[in-house]
Amino acid sequence: MATNALIDKLNEALGWELRAINMYAHYAANVKGIHRLQLSPMFDSEATESLMHANTVRMSIVKLQGIPVTERNPHPITHTTDYAEMLQFSLETESQAAAVYGEVMIQLEQAADQDLKDAIEQIYLAELRSVEELRLLME
Repeated sequence: MATNALIDKLNEALGWELRAINMYAHYAANVKGIHRLQLSPMFDSEATESLMHANTVRMSIVKLQGIPVTERNPHPITHTTDYAEMLQFSLETESQAAAVYGEVMIQLEQAADQDLKDAIEQIYLAELRSVEELRLLME
């Protein structure tokens, strides 16, 4: 296993999680109208989940003797009060994160550290569930 490449990919995932925390907190505060009743708590929950994912990834990077990034992914967070746009931007973010975790899982196939593989796999599966849930919300 190429540890440096794995650390780099985990740092990429961490950057997406840090971005998601900011985006979801922003959307939870800015969603308007009747959709606020459902979406504000959902966005808050997603922000909390992203924080937990970020902590797991950060600890994994440290475990591998790497240095975790402190900056979020630079992809812009678009301000909107339109719930449909918020859901679309959320889907894009979750899809990007899922893709990165998919790449991490490929790198982890050769890893001897089963705990690390299990922890990242749980995050990957949560990202895939979020993608599916957002797709269903947008129908």
